[in-house]
Amino acid sequence: MDVKRKKAKKWLCIAVALMLVSMIGASLIQTSGGSVTVKDLQWETSLGVKMSGLLFVPKNATAESPAPAIVLSHGMFNNKEMQDLNYVELARRGYVVLAIDMFSHGNSENVSDMGQIMSSPYEAVKMLATVNYVDSTRIGLTGHSFGSISSSYAAVADNFAEKQLIAAVLSNSGNALYNDGQQYSNVYGSRDVGIIASRYDEFQFTQDDGKGGTTAPRDFINTSNAQSFLHFGQDPSGLESRTAETMYYEEIDGKEALRIIYTPDQTHAWAHFSARSTAATIEFFETALGAPNPLPAGSQIWQWKEFFNLLGLIGLAMFIVSFAIFMVFTPAFASLRGNELAKPFVITSNKGKSWFWGTLLAIAVFSAIIYPPLMQWLQDNSAIFPLPQPDSAFRIGVWATICGLFTLVCLFASYKAYGQKEGLSLADRGASISVKKLGRTILLALIVVAVTYSWVFIADYFFKVDFRIWLLAVKPFGSDKLLLSLFPYALLYIIYFVCNSIAVNSFNYNEIGKKEWLNTAIMAAANALPIIVLILIQYIYQRSTGHILFNNITIVWTFPILVILPATAIISRKIYKVTNNPFLPGIINGIVVTLIACANTLTYS
Repeated sequence: MDVKRKKAKKWLCIAVALMLVSMIGASLIQTSGGSVTVKDLQWETSLGVKMSGLLFVPKNATAESPAPAIVLSHGMFNNKEMQDLNYVELARRGYVVLAIDMFSHGNSENVSDMGQIMSSPYEAVKMLATVNYVDSTRIGLTGHSFGSISSSYAAVADNFAEKQLIAAVLSNSGNALYNDGQQYSNVYGSRDVGIIASRYDEFQFTQDDGKGGTTAPRDFINTSNAQSFLHFGQDPSGLESRTAETMYYEEIDGKEALRIIYTPDQTHAWAHFSARSTAATIEFFETALGAPNPLPAGSQIWQWKEFFNLLGLIGLAMFIVSFAIFMVFTPAFASLRGNELAKPFVITSNKGKSWFWGTLLAIAVFSAIIYPPLMQWLQDNSAIFPLPQPDSAFRIGVWATICGLFTLVCLFASYKAYGQKEGLSLADRGASISVKKLGRTILLALIVVAVTYSWVFIADYFFKVDFRIWLLAVKPFGSDKLLLSLFPYALLYIIYFVCNSIAVNSFNYNEIGKKEWLNTAIMAAANALPIIVLILIQYIYQRSTGHILFNNITIVWTFPILVILPATAIISRKIYKVTNNPFLPGIINGIVVTLIACANTLTYS
């Protein structure tokens, strides 16, 4: 055990080093080596609601030489940092960039009206127009998904302003506005407008096909909506068909206006983690606004920021494990340390192997089968649950809890049919625990989570970065998100992760004649298997037919889970080996995942 204590210290140092390298590296990339100043803003909007944003100010932007500016808006259930690839690339090209948390997201104030949420981009535009180093005649907007739709509505609101502020709009993964409510119309006027319409978008770019169905997103460029857009709002009937990836110009109100549709071969979620989308964004705004520091669209460095972000995530996971192990070697928590390293419960018969594999398969099949209908039922019956709404956190939490309880049923059956007869002791495996030990376990779990998250706040405060990769993000949160996480969301996730930890460790910690690392890999893969199956079914079907099979948003919600579930299995196994206590890693994982879920979603006041 002394070896484990020394290893914990060593890995603790490595984890801290990785997080520091992550913070410094990501900061250097997003500041272009120090030539861009990053400001973390919060301001009162004209609606009397607080908005949060990251403002990127390149050195070329001065009161004497104002620079063009671009507002970036994330999609539903996301936050401002999800636009990191765009703010890295646009800021290094000399644009002033404001990445916002839309109302009811991130650190912006919660509202209860969807219309107010959609007004977020225009509120950001109005703020930027007052800044003396911003050229208020060259302000652009782009957003992903709901953020792009809201950007189009900002252009409509701007039409009624005494002085119009928006010069260009690029809609990424969101339909543009094609008509005035009655007929095809150019609602954007003389502004430059583009669309990034991914061929395998799960949400947007369909149209009534006149046969009782809808067109597929991959055929969007041939629809009347797309053709009318490229013809500046004219009814496209009888007009020459226009193509994707081509810039079309027309004089509108004495100004030359631009229209273009990009059709990359990608999905909705991939569109905000894509070099192709980023190149389209760079190209569009270079044409529409002019870049103070023009660089080729293919010259992109945001991938390096993602690399450093990933290092931080790895370091954070390592810190959880090594710090928890380090703490059980302190006098205050020594009682939570096992007398010796937990050893595998070895399967000795074919019957045992059958129960091992059968239990894994049953849990995976059950988890996959109930996910789509349960998500739909919870959506259809949301009025039954009068809770503050991080809707994604709640629905995933309910699914997780049901899966966790089903896991316990399977384990109990396995124990009665096989384990008990083979001498498997619940007490020896740590599956039973005293009240006193449970209280100390909860205290240590809270300490581990608090100290771990202190690194997240350090990254945010000193470097204006967090730890994320694509849709998985560990970010800081305000007191409102902390209170929101405590009940009922933390309870839902803790139930699941404790059940899962008992399954991964106390019952299924079996070498089955193989190396221990292989068994750990099997358990990690088994955790992710239901999600892998659902994603494969969804996207194989979509590639074949052009349409989706399951509810679009609930499948996208599973992408972070695809990483979280195997990672938490490994974290759980590492801590259990030293403590022989499945409750400790289960509670730690439950709280951490709750904080991740509640800090990265839509909330209503």
